[in-house]
Amino acid sequence: MRMGHKRLRFVGLIAVAMVLVVACGSSGGGTPAKTFKIGLVTDTGGLNDKSFNHLADVGLEKAKTDFKIQGDVKESKTGADYIPNLTDFASKNYDLVIGVGFLMQQAVGTVSGTFPNIHFAIIDGAGTDANGVDLKHSNVVSLFFKEQDAGAMVGAMAGWLEKNGKSKKNQHVIGAVGGVSIPPVNHYIAGYKWAAKMEDPSIKVLVGYSNNFNDPAKCKSVAKAQIDQQADIVFQVAGGCGLGALQQAGQSGVYGIGVDADQKDADPSVIASALKKVDVATYTAIHNVVQGQFQGGALTFSIANEGAGYAVDNFDLPADLKAELDKVQGQIKSGALTPPADIPA
Repeated sequence: MRMGHKRLRFVGLIAVAMVLVVACGSSGGGTPAKTFKIGLVTDTGGLNDKSFNHLADVGLEKAKTDFKIQGDVKESKTGADYIPNLTDFASKNYDLVIGVGFLMQQAVGTVSGTFPNIHFAIIDGAGTDANGVDLKHSNVVSLFFKEQDAGAMVGAMAGWLEKNGKSKKNQHVIGAVGGVSIPPVNHYIAGYKWAAKMEDPSIKVLVGYSNNFNDPAKCKSVAKAQIDQQADIVFQVAGGCGLGALQQAGQSGVYGIGVDADQKDADPSVIASALKKVDVATYTAIHNVVQGQFQGGALTFSIANEGAGYAVDNFDLPADLKAELDKVQGQIKSGALTPPADIPA
């Protein structure tokens, strides 16, 4: 690194080239460190889902700025694209290939086995076989989240509003619109239902699935069915499809709750968003590779390590509700409260 710093005193092209030495370290002989290549493969929702694919790209862009890496993205249109997209990056000797989404588990398991010398990371899953069994490849790191932590925060908010007559219909009914019934989706809903009932034991929580992450019309119809059953708060857990649920909440004059990213701009009805910091996880995985600290296994992001949380959106939070949310968040962070991973009865 000393040689890198000396060369930085020069001006012109040599100085520019040596920025990489300072950013990424040197090989010890003054040779500029290589430019790390990172490949990101989205799930079928694509970069415009305003949700976890978008957030993964945010993390990649931050890493490109901070580490001067080369970052490239391939958007999957269908599940059939997973293996070809992952393989394309791996076959070109990318330093890290990131798959976004639980549905990519088997593809990551297959491709990581074919390319044992390439590092892989997967959001919301592991590299598995066809039966969903983790192959525990040493070149794969799983990036997991306690989505139930974030779900609990917006569930506590919904339950408090119902209990205190501060919602729209005040019928003690709320809804959750899931995409596909997979663990990350159900974790959110589990925390949401659990915390809502903690705040308002009389509350009824309607849960429905669109079986889709991309088509807003499908989530819109599920949300409408719940609103027709008196739900006056709708929590979307369905990626790009769930934007339709938020739009339906707005059209029906009830409250909506966003997911993953801060979705306050998705519709004026959005009073809060359950935050899953996929950008932080993606950035962390890239950082570890750049610093030579990659380890296979799993990293878990939660309220305790600020990898999950919530945002208040188009809503003026009453002081007593703010105090309650602060209390609940503090208890989750300390371990005094543990939101469940499975949806309670």
